[in-house]
Formats: sequence, C-alpha cells, structure tokens
Amino acid sequence: MTLAGLAVRNVLRNTFRAVLTVLGVAVATVAFIFLRTLLSSWTDAADFAVKDRLITRHKITFVMTLPRHYIDLVRAAPRIKVATFANWFGAKDPKHDREFFANMAVDADTFFKVYDDVLVPPPDLDTWLHDPQGAIVGDMLAKKMGWKVGDKVSLESGIYPVRPQWDFKVDGIYTTKGRSVDRSSFYFHWKYMNDAQPPERRDQIGWIISRVEDPSQTANIAVAVDKVFDEKDTQTLSQDERAFTASFLAGLSAVLTAVNVISIVILLIMMLILGNTIAMGVRERTNEYGVLKALGFSGQQIAIFVLGEAITIAFVGGVVGVLVAYPFVELGIGRWLEENMAQFFPFFRIAPSVTAAALALTVVLGAAAAAIPAFIASRLRVVDALRRVA
Repeated sequence: MTLAGLAVRNVLRNTFRAVLTVLGVAVATVAFIFLRTLLSSWTDAADFAVKDRLITRHKITFVMTLPRHYIDLVRAAPRIKVATFANWFGAKDPKHDREFFANMAVDADTFFKVYDDVLVPPPDLDTWLHDPQGAIVGDMLAKKMGWKVGDKVSLESGIYPVRPQWDFKVDGIYTTKGRSVDRSSFYFHWKYMNDAQPPERRDQIGWIISRVEDPSQTANIAVAVDKVFDEKDTQTLSQDERAFTASFLAGLSAVLTAVNVISIVILLIMMLILGNTIAMGVRERTNEYGVLKALGFSGQQIAIFVLGEAITIAFVGGVVGVLVAYPFVELGIGRWLEENMAQFFPFFRIAPSVTAAALALTVVLGAAAAAIPAFIASRLRVVDALRRVA
C-alpha cells in the first residue's frame, strides 16, 4: 500500500467525525455554488445582451416619460432599422396580489420585430394584433399564474388608476431563444392603455427600443440619436442594451460585492472546520507518527500523509456538494427564481466554470487547512512523539 492510499484509508478511522466534516464541506460547497450562480445569473442579461439593440430613455431618469412623437424622430434617424416603444404599467393580478411580474404596454406593430428573440406562435401573434385587449405572456408566468390561451385576466394598476381594473384576454404564450429577455412578462397594446387616459396623460411613452444597422457602431448611433433631441424640451439618453442593463446592476454593486465576499468567506469557514478536524487527528496520532519516524519515514512523508487525508475529505465533501447543488440550486431554487423573479434572473443555471471553481477551491483550501498540522507532524521528534499521550 502506498502512503497516499494509507492516508485515504485513515480517513475512516473516526467515521462519525469524518462524515460530519464531509457534510460541512458539502454544505459550504453548495452555498458557494449557489452564491456564484446567483451572481452570474444576475449579470446574464447584460452579458448576453443583443449587440444591435439600442434603448432610448428620458435623460434624467428611466421613470420619466417621453412624448409619443419621439418614436417618429428615432425611426427617421440614420442607421436605425426598426424602432418600437413601451410603457411600464405597474399592475398586479388581484387574485394573486403577492405575485410580482413585469407588465408593459407596447407598440403592437413593431414590438416583436425589435424583440425577435421573443418567440410567439404565428397564429397567436396574428390573433393578438387584431385584439385590442389581447395580451402575450411568458411561459414561466403563465405556468405560475395558471393561465392558458383564451383565459380572461384582470389587472389593477397603481400607475394608471383611471380604471378600477383593466381586462385582458391571453392571446398567446411566448418563449425565448436568448438569455437577455425573461419569460415572465405580460405584454399588451399601448393603444388600449393610452385611449383610456385623460387628455393630459395621453401620448406619453416610457422608453424607445431600436435595432441598428451596424452593431459595431451602436455607441456612435446612440450619440447621434441623442443629438436629435438636444434642442428639445425633453432630452434623452441612449445606450446599447448591455450598457442599459448594466446601469441597473450598477445601483446594486454593493449587494453584488457583498454576495461575492460572502461566497469566499463561506469557503474560508469550511477551511477552518477542516483544519480543526485534521489538527485533532494529528494530536490523536502523535504516537503513530513517532513510530513511523522510528521505522524510517521522513518528515516529508509524514506531511504528505496528513495532507492526503485532508485533501481526501475536502474532495469527497466537494463532490457531495456538487451532486447536491444541481437538484437543490438549479432545479429547486433556480426554478423558483425564474418563475418569481425572472426580471432579475431570467436564466438561472449552474455554469461548468462555477462547478470547476468550487471543486478546485475546496481541494486547495483543504490542503491549506492541513498545512500547519502537517508541518507540526513533520517536525515531531521520535522521542517526544512516543512520550506524548493523545
């Protein structure tokens, strides 16, 4: 038997302690994978943003509206292929008043041309185009709310309370072919909302979305679009979709940094737990190490023996953590986040790089945790080791 094999077998000498340590490492690994996946999923919308999609909003803040005729000026701007607009509606279903979902009034004729990564069955889209009170909803939202094509839905809007409730019919359910658009939004005709407003609130739009001819020139086209409105009463700020999404994340930078730090702290705590286990084992086996040294084993071999035990526990714990993480994080929490917080987590999946990083860090920190006990064991004098009582 090799020294490494002996170290692996030695792990089970105290089975109860070894199992508890493995479980501790596994829990830390699951927590690390969850937090890192949370971070990557949060930034997915920006990372996978469509390069030729341009967002134009009010220069001061996103929540302020633009005049309706601005869309015509954007469409007339050079190198703009197609443009559409949308308004945030801010409504909820009184039957599910605790469920939040994005709901927007959109320009029916152009919205799905700009967002061609949103897939609506052609017959359903045609029905919606001819139904003033029709709605297109995401498949995740439809599943969560129990809606199907043909259902009647009533929403209450705090932003547009001109009606006590707004009645819709689900004309279609969409899916997506990209990660930049969530699957839990509710789209309906802007005209339906606008026609019901008092005169002073009509013909206002929230933001404009355009597709440009040359994705490499999106930033320059954004500047050109904003120049069109420089002399207007209301100025604009145009950004490519990635920058627009990143601007929202920037406001949460402190939260993202905190999550990042916490994920590292969890692994450091795991290292301390593992280090304590290995240190206890070294103290209990001091006499045995003395015997090994008396038989001719070197200090380096003793250190390898201790490190092998730590790395084995860390690796087994890491593997258990990864096996638990996939059903718990990806299929459990991930699906819940996609259904209930799709505007923040449109695509919640564990990346292979996160799994690899979790296993690698677990093994490296396991070795680091055993470094001091291994060093102490390697420097033991035979006489002192044989005299010591565990």
